[in-house]
Amino acid sequence: MEPLEVVARLWERIEARDWDGVAKLVAEDAVIEWPVSGERIVGRANFIAVLAEDDDADEAPVEVLRVLADGDLVVTEVEAPQEHVVYRAVSLWTVRDGEIVGAREYWTSPGQDPAPRWRAGYVEPLVAD
Repeated sequence: MEPLEVVARLWERIEARDWDGVAKLVAEDAVIEWPVSGERIVGRANFIAVLAEDDDADEAPVEVLRVLADGDLVVTEVEAPQEHVVYRAVSLWTVRDGEIVGAREYWTSPGQDPAPRWRAGYVEPLVAD
């Protein structure tokens, strides 16, 4: 399976809450990094546990907004609206031999980092797609 297809299936299975299916796409020793929250998830079992035990994400849809692939690297942008907030993530996935072996994901919420007033004369508001 090509890297782009592996990651596309990953997001489909995450949205379906198919944790066994997700596990089949992730290497046993995969390392997933979340720099925004300062966390590193080591191993497939820990990654699946973090996803499965996230109470906030129980029924949240996941919309893939963009996918780019270059060799073993696949970059995705997704949106996951929840009752109290909309999350966005840019993820850099490394895929080898049909398995995700690593990722660096930047999860945040639009507007979470307000623009300083001094920039107002140089910028315009960005409307979410």
